[in-house]
Amino acid sequence: MIAQKFEYTAPKSLDEALHLLSSGAKPLAGGMSLIPMMKLRLAVPEHLVDLRALKDLNYIREAGGQLHIGATASHYEIESSALLRQKCPLLTETAASIGDVQVRNMGTIGGSVAHADPAADYPAALAALEAKFVLKGAKAERTVSAADFFVDAFSTALQPGEILREVIVPIDDARTGTSYKKMVQPASGFAIVGVAARVRQNAGKVSFVRLGITGLSNHAYRATAAEKALEGKPATPNDIQNAAALVTQGVDANSDLHASADYRRHLAVVHAARAIGTAISRIA
Repeated sequence: MIAQKFEYTAPKSLDEALHLLSSGAKPLAGGMSLIPMMKLRLAVPEHLVDLRALKDLNYIREAGGQLHIGATASHYEIESSALLRQKCPLLTETAASIGDVQVRNMGTIGGSVAHADPAADYPAALAALEAKFVLKGAKAERTVSAADFFVDAFSTALQPGEILREVIVPIDDARTGTSYKKMVQPASGFAIVGVAARVRQNAGKVSFVRLGITGLSNHAYRATAAEKALEGKPATPNDIQNAAALVTQGVDANSDLHASADYRRHLAVVHAARAIGTAISRIA
C-alpha cells in the first residue's frame, strides 16, 4: 500500500498555509485518518500542507467564560490538560478513549473533527457540548455550530480553502455531570456506537440534558427526543430507561460487518442509559 506521489509543504505561518490551501492543497494535521486513506488510494491529494508546526493552532485556554482549543491540540494534550479536566471533563474522558497511545500522541482534535468519520468519538462529545467551530479561510473567518458542522459521512460545513482553526466549548457549573460511553471496535478503537451525556439537576430534577450520539448514523447528532423526555424528571432508573429508548428515534441506523442496524440501535439505548446514569452520579 503506497500513496501516489504528492507535494509536501510545512508552512511557517497560518497565512502561508491558507494561501496554499486556497490553491487547492489539502491540510494535514495528525494524519491518523488521512495517511491510511492515501495508502489505500481512497484519498489522492496532489499537495499536502502540514499544519502541525503552527503554534497559532496549538493551544488550550480559557477566555470569555469559554474554553478555546486550537485545531492541532493532540488527543493526548486534551486528555492530560488540567484545565479541561477541571472545566470540561467530558472532552478529557472522550480523548482518553480514542485509539491507542500512538494515535493519541499524533492525532489532533481538528483533524478528527474535520475528517468527520461516522464512528469518531469527538463529534458525540462536541454535539452534547453544543460546541462552536471557528473556520478560517484566506479572506474571512466564520463560526459554525456543531449542529450545522457535521453534514454527512466524511462531509462537513468546511468550504474549499478553509481550515478548522478552533473549537469553542462552554464551561458548565458544578450542578452538571458528564459522561462518554461507547462500544469499542477492538481493531481500530473507533466507536461502534458512542454516547456523550451532559446532565444538570436542580431541586432533585433534571433541568438540562444534552445527548450526543456517534456511530449509529452517517454523522453525529443530538438525540433531542430523549433529551426532552428526561428534562423535568427526577431521573429514576425508569425515567432514564424511557429517555434512552428514544435516542434512535427517526434515525436511519448504519449496518456493516461490525454490527447490524438493529444491534447498533440496541447498543445506542444501552449506552445512553449508562452515560446518563454516570453523568448524574458525577453531579457535585
